[in-house]
Amino acid sequence: MGPKKPNDLRVLRTKKNIRRAFLDMLCEMDYEQITIHELTERAMINRKTFYLHYPTLDSLLQEVQQEMTEKFIERTKGMERPRDMDKVTREFFLCSEELGKLGERLTCNGNPLGQRITYDIMSQTWKLHQGGDPCVRNVIMSFVSQATLAMYRQWIADGKKIPLENIIKLAAQLICKGIDSLEK
Repeated sequence: MGPKKPNDLRVLRTKKNIRRAFLDMLCEMDYEQITIHELTERAMINRKTFYLHYPTLDSLLQEVQQEMTEKFIERTKGMERPRDMDKVTREFFLCSEELGKLGERLTCNGNPLGQRITYDIMSQTWKLHQGGDPCVRNVIMSFVSQATLAMYRQWIADGKKIPLENIIKLAAQLICKGIDSLEK
C-alpha cells in the first residue's frame, strides 16, 4: 500500500483528533506544559503517527495560529483600520466568543499564542496612511489592541454580566470616540 494522501479519510480523522486534543490542552494549560507524550495519548495515536503529520509541536502551534489569524483577517476583509474600528471590534468579540474557552484562555491569561495572533493580525491589516509615520501607527495599534483586550478581559472577569451586544457597543464606542462620548 502506498503513502496516504492528505485527503484520505484516515489522515483527515487523525489530524482532526490531534488538533482537537491540542486545542483542549491549550484550554487547560500553557503551551510550554504540553508534551508530545500527553498529546498523543489524548489523540489516541502513537508518537510516530504524530510525526507523520507534524515535524514538531511548534509546527502544529504555527498551523493553528496561522488559521486563527487568517480566519479573523477574512472576517474583517474590506474593513479599513482605523476607520472601521467599530466593525473590527465587533468581529473581535464575536470571534473570541466563538472560540469559547480557548478564546478566553488566549486573551485573558497573557498567553503568548494570543499575543502572537494579535500581533500577526495587526501587522497584516494596519496600513500606513500616505506619508504616515510608522511610529504613530504603532502607538495607535498598541492603544487599540490593548484597550480592546483589556475590555474583553474585564468582561470575562465580571462573568459576562453585560450582554454581548452591549459590551460590543460599549467597546466600539470607547475605542472609536473615547471616554468623552459617554457623557452624551
